Amino acid sequence: MTASPYSCILWDVDGTIADASAGILPRLRQVYASYGLPEPDADALSRWIGPPMLESFQKWASMDVEQAEEAVARYRVLAAQDGYAASVDLYPGVAELLRDIHTAGIPQSTASTKPENQVRAILDHYELTPMFTAISGARAGHNTDGKSFVIGQALERLRGAGVDVSRPVLIGDRHHDIDGAADYGIPVIFVEWGFGDESEGDGALVRVTDPAELRRSLLS
Repeated sequence: MTASPYSCILWDVDGTIADASAGILPRLRQVYASYGLPEPDADALSRWIGPPMLESFQKWASMDVEQAEEAVARYRVLAAQDGYAASVDLYPGVAELLRDIHTAGIPQSTASTKPENQVRAILDHYELTPMFTAISGARAGHNTDGKSFVIGQALERLRGAGVDVSRPVLIGDRHHDIDGAADYGIPVIFVEWGFGDESEGDGALVRVTDPAELRRSLLS
């Protein structure tokens, strides 16, 4: 019988389950252009994938809060026009791992600062929604929902579904995952196939290089 050291598993989405960069980066370039800002190169734009966009527009585009809120709204319009699952690819091996965890009876939830409707659209597109006991993402119109919030929301929804949340683990690729999980004393498995640089994994319980290695950390 397949078992796990964890009572439930929380997943980041961008950079962990899915690579949405093919759609995210062109939209960001359009938003930059709408403000007359010089187009950043692709390497710079990769820093945007994962953290809340409100934070990133302030940090990387030097916008104040009001400007950043407007920029996020412009980005959301473009995303809706494109289709939330457009230009999104799953990392090889992750879907199979999600299905195997579900088959083993271990409850799963997302814990993404991506808007929840977009998370659902991606999971629906790839027929992965049934693998999750709960879906947790940023609330509509709440651009300040950070990692700590969506983790807490995930735990609350799992608990409400009767899940044992005494031994959770979070899978993620950015330091935001580690920082948010620390608020709840949750260990993090840092995946190195995402968008975070090596230093962002400092503080993780373990680092993994591919889904096969992640499987060994989650299932026995």
